[in-house]
Amino acid sequence: MKSRSTSGGLVYSTEAGRMCPVCRQPKVSCRCSTAPARAPSDGVVRVSRETKGRAGKGVTLVRGLALDALALAALGKQLKTACGSGGTVKEGVIEVQGDHCDRVIEMLKSQGFVVKRAGG
Repeated sequence: MKSRSTSGGLVYSTEAGRMCPVCRQPKVSCRCSTAPARAPSDGVVRVSRETKGRAGKGVTLVRGLALDALALAALGKQLKTACGSGGTVKEGVIEVQGDHCDRVIEMLKSQGFVVKRAGG
C-alpha cells in the first residue's frame, strides 16, 4: 500500500478542480509549471564536441539557442534526423550522438542562426 506522501496527495478538489501534485495548488494558479527564465545569451549559437562522463563516446552539443522548450525539441529532432543519429534535449542544450559538428553548423546557418564552433 502506498503512503500518502508518495502518491502525491490531493488530486482533485470540488472547490478548485484539479490540483498540482508538486506545489499542491489549483492547476489554474500553479507556479511550478511555468518554466524558469533562462540567462540572457549573446545571440551566438555554440556547437562543440564533448566526451566527458560518456565513457569515451563523443556527442555534439548545441548551446545558446534562445528558443522555448517546444521549438528546441523540434530543432533537436531536425538535427538528429539530418545527422542520422540519436540524441536528446536537456536543460536548453541539444545533444546529438557522434561527431557531427560540421553538419550541425551547416544546418543551423541555413536556418539563419549565427553559429560558432566552440572547443577544439
